Amino acid sequence: MKQIGKFQLLKVLGKGASATVYLALDTFSGREVALKVLEPEVVQSPDFDRSMTMQFMTEASLAGKLSHPHIASIFEASVSEDSGYIALEYVPGGDLLQFTKPGQLLSVEDAIQVAFKCCGALDYAFRQGIVHRDIKPANIMVVSGTNIKVADFGAAYLRSEKGGRGDVIGSPLYMSPEQATGKPLDYRSDMFTLGVVLFQLFTGQRPFAASTLEGLFAKICGEMPAAPSLFRPELSKEIDGILLQMMAKNPEERYSSWADLALDIAKVGHLSVYQSAIPDSERFFALKQVRLLSELDDANLWELVRSGKWSRVPPRAILVREGEHGESLFFLGSGHAKVTRQGRLLNVLDTGECVGELAYIKGGGILRQATVETMSDVLLVEFEREALDKVSLKCRYQLSLALMHTLADRLALADERLVGAG
Repeated sequence: MKQIGKFQLLKVLGKGASATVYLALDTFSGREVALKVLEPEVVQSPDFDRSMTMQFMTEASLAGKLSHPHIASIFEASVSEDSGYIALEYVPGGDLLQFTKPGQLLSVEDAIQVAFKCCGALDYAFRQGIVHRDIKPANIMVVSGTNIKVADFGAAYLRSEKGGRGDVIGSPLYMSPEQATGKPLDYRSDMFTLGVVLFQLFTGQRPFAASTLEGLFAKICGEMPAAPSLFRPELSKEIDGILLQMMAKNPEERYSSWADLALDIAKVGHLSVYQSAIPDSERFFALKQVRLLSELDDANLWELVRSGKWSRVPPRAILVREGEHGESLFFLGSGHAKVTRQGRLLNVLDTGECVGELAYIKGGGILRQATVETMSDVLLVEFEREALDKVSLKCRYQLSLALMHTLADRLALADERLVGAG
């Protein structure tokens, strides 16, 4: 069985113009990776398109620099004058292309969640100084369900580079008007391109189609696509509005930030799902607005999203009962709750506040000191100690530090009330 360095090649996953991608085993770590190998005979050919080499080098330069739950990791790279390889995270579920054909479309709810996660990934990339430039269904990999990974940063524009902003790089069917005309690019080019991908994901149709490249670019630059709901009537007018704004011809008319776009997508997702379901987008935004979690980055917030138990709780439900044992930590993603002790009101908790921090910090073994009862409909997340023990060390440290500050603030408030009562 062929081996390249420490990587044992298992099978071919795909082959392109300049490289072959293998499923490979990292014999040091024991993990499977997607190994992109630049072929020596291709590189040495006098007819080889050198831009392909540059794309390979761009992706190789990002090894170890992108850490986001919805971006495929680039583990390491080795590049020489006549060959090279890049070890990438292996994502076994295929890509989004499988869900862009009529009859194989995702549910509207699932497509919304995919859209939301793509926004987070591309926002993170742009904050690292990266414009992807080649967003298309084949470059968005599926882990499982709606859990995706944006991949293939070979065509990326790095803001640290000098020049190259006007190069026409990418896949013509998914290009933005500024890409097609060789103009300078920023995150709004990726936003347009993602809009094209999502149009296809929601409807199974491409928003721009023509028999020639010139005709295609003319439509991309000068013709507004039809409303997505014309192809799939169950789509709401809100989804129509979001996709059409993403594909506005003038970048200034698109969303002013990825965060604004993600918020609109999350709102649509919340409106469109059945009440008992809590989509990932709603969970993420619920934790994003918690002030004491503000020091956590998106990757850590996604860890918490997935480690918590989420539920919708009606008014007058008891979350914590005075005198009972418990070590779970709770956050109110929305709504209000009152805190009482021996029937006396101690506090009212608002959206974003937590319950049970003392029991969590002490590690159990103590009785709950008060009763917490909902006053309205509440979006609740419960974190059991065993689940939090499995998140990253950085996430646990930041959470524990934040909870200590909260506990200190509440003790200070209690002292003030005792002094006032005296």
